[in-house]
Amino acid sequence: MAAWDLSVTVEDLGPDAPPIVISVTSDLHIGRVILDVVQKTQLQRDWSDHALWWEQKQQWLLRTAWTLEKCGIHADAKLVLTPQHKPLQLGLPNGVTVRLCACFSRAVFHTVVEICKVLNIRHPEELSLLRPVEVKKKKKDKDHVQNIYDLTDVSLTSDSIPCLYNGMPVHFTDSPKAEDIYKMLSMCQPSPSPEALAKMYRPASIVDKTHIHTRWLDSSRTLMQQGVQQDDTLWLRFKYNTFYDLEPKYDAVRLTQLYEQARWAILLEDIDCTEEEMMLFGALQYHISKLAQSESQNRVSGIEDLDCALQSLELKLEGDKSGTTDMIENMTAPELNDYLKIFRPKRLTLKGYKQYWFKFKDTSISYYKNQEERFGEPIQQLNLKGSDVSPDVNVAGQKFCIKLLIPAPEGMNELYLRCEDEQQYSQWMAACRLGSKGLTLADSSFQREKKSIQSFLSMQRSNSGDQSAQTSENINTFSLLSPRYQKKYKAKQLTPRILDSYQNVARLSMTEAILKFLQIWQALPDFGISYFMVRFKGSRKDEVLGIANNRLIRIDLGVGDVVKTWRYSNMRQWNVNWDIRQVAIEFDGNINMAFGCVTADCKIVHEYIGGYIFMSTRGRDRSDTLNEELFHKLTGGHEVL
Repeated sequence: MAAWDLSVTVEDLGPDAPPIVISVTSDLHIGRVILDVVQKTQLQRDWSDHALWWEQKQQWLLRTAWTLEKCGIHADAKLVLTPQHKPLQLGLPNGVTVRLCACFSRAVFHTVVEICKVLNIRHPEELSLLRPVEVKKKKKDKDHVQNIYDLTDVSLTSDSIPCLYNGMPVHFTDSPKAEDIYKMLSMCQPSPSPEALAKMYRPASIVDKTHIHTRWLDSSRTLMQQGVQQDDTLWLRFKYNTFYDLEPKYDAVRLTQLYEQARWAILLEDIDCTEEEMMLFGALQYHISKLAQSESQNRVSGIEDLDCALQSLELKLEGDKSGTTDMIENMTAPELNDYLKIFRPKRLTLKGYKQYWFKFKDTSISYYKNQEERFGEPIQQLNLKGSDVSPDVNVAGQKFCIKLLIPAPEGMNELYLRCEDEQQYSQWMAACRLGSKGLTLADSSFQREKKSIQSFLSMQRSNSGDQSAQTSENINTFSLLSPRYQKKYKAKQLTPRILDSYQNVARLSMTEAILKFLQIWQALPDFGISYFMVRFKGSRKDEVLGIANNRLIRIDLGVGDVVKTWRYSNMRQWNVNWDIRQVAIEFDGNINMAFGCVTADCKIVHEYIGGYIFMSTRGRDRSDTLNEELFHKLTGGHEVL
């Protein structure tokens, strides 16, 4: 077989070094090509992490047993011998930037798994990498140098669950510098200054929010294939808003980074909340910041450790009671009966709330004209399974409403239930939440859900009797609230309100405060929705598609109203036409819809849907081993096939 010359650029020789030319034949293996190139360099070093990168095809040649002919390589091929692991600057949710070695030769999903192992973050499938928002720097900021913390020398242990030494993973105990970095990763950062907050990018509209999610990297392709180079900066963020198996003992970094991401979503107005909720968020931030700065405390004390273990055991035992729950549900389930007020919002109407006698049984709500007619036919029966339940509460104004979006063939029917007091609200809200999940009042989680709601309401309640305690506190309110409230009120108006809420959370430990913050964040109506600009099939205008962990939402761009909602539980299949970049989805009842993406690649939308379906397959009865193959099958599309 005829020999021919092949040019290979060796990155280790420097950017100005000429390529190395070797004589090859088409039946030569990739491994032999690498060996011949290495011998010609005459450099004594470890080459085990190096591989060939084919520039024209934008692909790695990792199958060293394949021949040049099988790979399709000819004399005009531009090959580069380069390390597979290279330094990458990673911006974390808490604003800290770390420099670590990341894999550039395998799919981004695997790269994130390796990064999370270094940072000691469990369940890496919930996170991904995205390109940072480009912010134009002013002349004053040019001299500002950001601290970058180096973790390139951290060596990993082989354990799936890292061994802890003094509450810290073993691979962070090699040096005092690494220990300091771990403390920075696992401890909450101080509240930002108002000036720093004002400079940060904030989405001004739902259109701005659609642009944020176009920056996610493709999980099925490598960093090199997506144009990422050595020492480039990327952001690591929680992408899928469904957080599985949070255990404070093992999740110090995960909880802290999740809290920081939630905090910035609130401060930068990426998610809306009521005024009372914002004051509670501000109080929790203030409390967490005080605890983080007050002492060099152990992250999890012995008592907290025990509490966390007991809580985890309780959850696991409840997860194993599915058979018992099924038996209970087959019996007569408890009911709720009471007078409530109902309101169906319609355009061009001034009608208010109207009182009826309501009955909650199984997963349905029925209402009657009055109590005496409760044994006859109801005016209407509403099945809550698959519905969206969100609070509409103002404790100070004694407003306790439940907003329901109930699935219907033509979309979602919206209605409000109004309760008389906190007690009635907590019962019916807990019942509605269980009903939306397909659970009855016989389920063991009903009482826990009710107590959680009551606890949340008590935190928003005013503590007028504790004014003496409030006067001694001095806080920077503008670092704890979003700019909207900074413009609306003065500091002297905000301080007593935040301190009022603070009295309700002042006794919480660090872990309890973070978990409470995350719990309230996840209860917000708009929590976890990623927005994309799309054009639905048959429509002539752009609309917004919201993707949540359990549903797809069609939003009218003109008025911002929800037009229709589809649940994943009703989804039969979804397909992507990669030629015209169109996503088509089929639901139960012969309901079909299709759309093309306007600003983002349809691969990102396809990956979101597949990713959330993958998250729903996780369970306590399954192995803790991450099924990477299944994730790529659900999210990779035609590239996997």
